[in-house]
Amino acid sequence: MDNIKIVQGDITLAAVDAIVNAANCGMLGGGGVDGAIHRAAGPKLLEACKKVPLENGIRCPTGEARITQAGNLKAKYVIHTVGPRYGIDKDPEKLLSSAYQNSLDLALSHGCQSIAFPAISCGVYGYPPRDAAGICLSVCKRPAYRSLMKYFYLFNDKIMAIWVAAFDHPE
Repeated sequence: MDNIKIVQGDITLAAVDAIVNAANCGMLGGGGVDGAIHRAAGPKLLEACKKVPLENGIRCPTGEARITQAGNLKAKYVIHTVGPRYGIDKDPEKLLSSAYQNSLDLALSHGCQSIAFPAISCGVYGYPPRDAAGICLSVCKRPAYRSLMKYFYLFNDKIMAIWVAAFDHPE
């Protein structure tokens, strides 16, 4: 389906051109997938993130994306995007859609042919996985992104089942 694969596993092991990090606005590591990516990539990723210019005190605003080298990962790039905090940030659907779109646009502009995503905002940011999967699917199926092979690395059985169901039966 439009070059999309769903995988249950560790995104840090993905053999793709770019992996997407569900980052925070500071881009200096954190918990969840962000922390796992930073640990696996090693100190070179942190150094690359520190070089991203601050704008109004932050490196990556919610809904936007930034790209760095990937340190020790198999991927060439890490695309850092900040998803919305569900129930806190205004217009979370628009922000989540923008996070996916901006990540895909960066991948294309850097010559990537494959990209791996986590379930952005579905961890501590509280986005309902079924809703997030629908938003993600609507963005990833756009004609502009057909050339990219898109992988979704999901972290447990429950979210995997939700994501598969959303992709198999889109609303």
